[in-house]
Amino acid sequence: MTDIMNATVLLSNFVIIPVLAYGSQLALGALGVTLVYGILRFANFAHGDLMAFGTMITILVTWWLQSIGVSFGPLPTALLALPVAIVFTIAMALFTDRAVYRFYRRKRSTPAIFVIASIGVMFVLNGIVRFIIGPNDQQFADGERFIIKARSFKHMTGLNEGLAFKVSQGLTIGIVFVLVISLFWFLQNTRTGKAMRAYSDNEDLALLSGIDPEKVVMVTWIITAALATIAGTLYGLDKSFKPFTYFQLLLPFFAAAIVGGIGKPVGAIIGGFVVAFSEISITYAYKKFLKYLVPENWAPEGLVQFLSTDYKFAVSFLILVLVLLIRPMGILKGRVI
Repeated sequence: MTDIMNATVLLSNFVIIPVLAYGSQLALGALGVTLVYGILRFANFAHGDLMAFGTMITILVTWWLQSIGVSFGPLPTALLALPVAIVFTIAMALFTDRAVYRFYRRKRSTPAIFVIASIGVMFVLNGIVRFIIGPNDQQFADGERFIIKARSFKHMTGLNEGLAFKVSQGLTIGIVFVLVISLFWFLQNTRTGKAMRAYSDNEDLALLSGIDPEKVVMVTWIITAALATIAGTLYGLDKSFKPFTYFQLLLPFFAAAIVGGIGKPVGAIIGGFVVAFSEISITYAYKKFLKYLVPENWAPEGLVQFLSTDYKFAVSFLILVLVLLIRPMGILKGRVI
């Protein structure tokens, strides 16, 4: 029984808790992607760099607060900087819409044109972020690191394995849960949310019903920018901030959105956890875990790792390709790419 408990704690440390945290981050990112695709009808390749922009503002404001001696006690100071970053990111998202996307929207351009335009926006945002904060890793987390420390858990339980649960992971899971509930309540119960769903289902019929398309577009960008900033900040607190990493996250975001069903918010959340579980479980080395569960003479000599962690994003690509080939509408039968 002790070996089973040790194996469970080990798996919780390296698979279950990371999947919950990383899956929550992917779910927020995929929600932004699926909202833009479902309502504005194009794949926004600039979403990862919009996240990077919002996180950069969070970091700069956090550094300023730290320099004047402001902190948030055991919690990260970045939470105090987050509202300011959300405002700046919303302003940037609305500016890019007015400067770029609205022109093509009024011309009723094809989705391919919007995709090409979003790639241009992606490179501009990437250049701005790299110019201001640089291309290297930036650490901005402060406050307490752990909710549960491995050493304390070992001492309390007497097990060989200690359970470690970071503050950033707890914040990610809690904040994402509240945000998802709030977003679904907004979409289901408010007049603006219903207008957004109507516009997504049938644009022409929504216009005939008197729905203001510009208001729907504006609210969509506001929600997308806010989700991107929060997701980027939570990811940065949990790992670290590096602009190129946020560009790479675009692949798992799209994989999550497509797996769940592009245009389906619930599907984005399901897809986020599916992709996170696939990436982490396939790249985890099960050697120590299996040693607790099998007889000593059966213990594996190798790492028992399906893929190296260097290929984590390749898992997302493989999932994306398989879903597009086998079930292009995703789990919840969203729109076909």
